Parts: sequence; C-alpha cells; structure tokens
Amino acid sequence: MKAKTSTEATAPTPKKVSEERDLDVEKKLTSLYALQRIDSEIDAIRTLRGELPLEVQDLEDDIAGYESRIEKLQDEIAEINQNIAERKHAVTDIKAQIKKYDKQLKEVKNSREYDNLNKEIEYQTLENQLHEKRIKEANILLEKKTEDLEKLRHAREERQKDLELKQGELNEIVAETEKDEKELMKRSELYQQRIEPRWLHVYSRIRNNAHNGLAVVCVDRDACGGCFSKIPPQRQIDIRTHKKMISCEYCGRFLVDDDIKEKAEELLNKEKK
Repeated sequence: MKAKTSTEATAPTPKKVSEERDLDVEKKLTSLYALQRIDSEIDAIRTLRGELPLEVQDLEDDIAGYESRIEKLQDEIAEINQNIAERKHAVTDIKAQIKKYDKQLKEVKNSREYDNLNKEIEYQTLENQLHEKRIKEANILLEKKTEDLEKLRHAREERQKDLELKQGELNEIVAETEKDEKELMKRSELYQQRIEPRWLHVYSRIRNNAHNGLAVVCVDRDACGGCFSKIPPQRQIDIRTHKKMISCEYCGRFLVDDDIKEKAEELLNKEKK
C-alpha cells in the first residue's frame, strides 16, 4: 500500500475549508454585532445630552448675532454724535460770523455794501437754521438708536444667562459621561479594525440613515428587528447557519440570530472583565 506524502497528509479537506470559512463569517458577524452594541451605548450617552449641544450652539449663534448688531449700532451712534458735533461747531462759527457782519453793518459807508452784508447775514441765518434742524433730527434719531442699543444689550444678556445655564447642564452631563464615552470610542475603533472596509462602509451608511442608529439587528418573531418586515423561512435558515452575511431585503440591515448575539455579549463581557 502506497504511503501518503507529507503534503497529502496535511492538505486541508474541502469540509475543513468550508468549516473555516463558516467560522470566519461567524467571527465577522460577532464582531459586527459587538460593534453595534458598543455604538448603541455611545448613542445612548449622546441621547442623554439630548438637544443641549444644539441649544448651546443656537444660543452662541444668537449672541454672536446680537454682538454684530450691537457693534453696528454703536458705529451708527458714533457717526450721529460726530455729525451733531460737527454741526454744532458749524453753528458756533456761523453765529460768530453773523455777529461780525452785524458789527460791520454799523460801519458801512454805502447802500451797496449794506445790502451785501444783509444778504450774507440772511444766508448765514438760513444755514444756521438748517444746522439746528439737522441737529434736532439727529438727536431724535440718536435717542431711538440708543433705545434700540439698550434693548439689544438686554436681549444679549438674557441669551447669555440662558447660555450659561445650558452650558452648565451640558458640562455636568459631559463630566459624568466623558470617561465612559472615550472608553467606548476606543473599543468601537478596535472593533472597526476587525471588520472588512466594505462591510464597515455599509454598516456606517445604514447607521447614518437609520433613525435609531441600528445597522445590525436580531431576527425577532420571524421578522427583521429593525423594520419588522417578515423574513422568509429559507432566509432564516441561512441566517442561522452563519455561512454568509445576510441583509434585510427591505431596510438593508445586517441580520443575525440569537446565537451570534450571545457570542457577541460573551465577548463584550469578557473584555470588560
């Protein structure tokens, strides 16, 4: 009888290759479900924060908006004050000029010079009246702008108080959960490295589109644990055999059975210890 060569003795049988392939798929499914469990815990922490991060951001944006409007108003008020100051200075000069012309009137020697001085006094008087009118209008506008500025400052202060309150609440929650979240993020990254890029890409895409962040779900009562659509019996058998990655025909989520779920839970608990 011919003896087997060393190569023939160690060559894997088709059955062994199939078992190894099945085990590889099972490991992928286990890692994928474990990743989902970790990411769901991260989601729960972020849900605990609720809308606070968005509320804080909205308040910060509101305050920035108020700051911009306040700055603009302050510039407008400064411009009005400058305009008033310039017109007051002009009024002072005009009054001095009119006083000078009045003095000259007493010393004129002919009617032509007298008429010219009177015309100049009349013109300066009209200029003075125009400046006085513009100063009065500017003061009215200044009063309104100043009131608007005070309202904006008050609104900004109220928003600032709200921001401090919301930021305090957020900081408190972050302080309580930051350590756990960082640890979970590290574990999530670790499991992502165990999963093929193409499956990880699909997983991430489904998670981003799912309202509950679930990309891997168990079969529950013959239905998808994500969209609750019925799963055909033959497809359920394929899921239980762990020979290939199975996705829901309706929502695209990865489907696993209770066996994979238990293996993933055991793996996670072992790592925690």
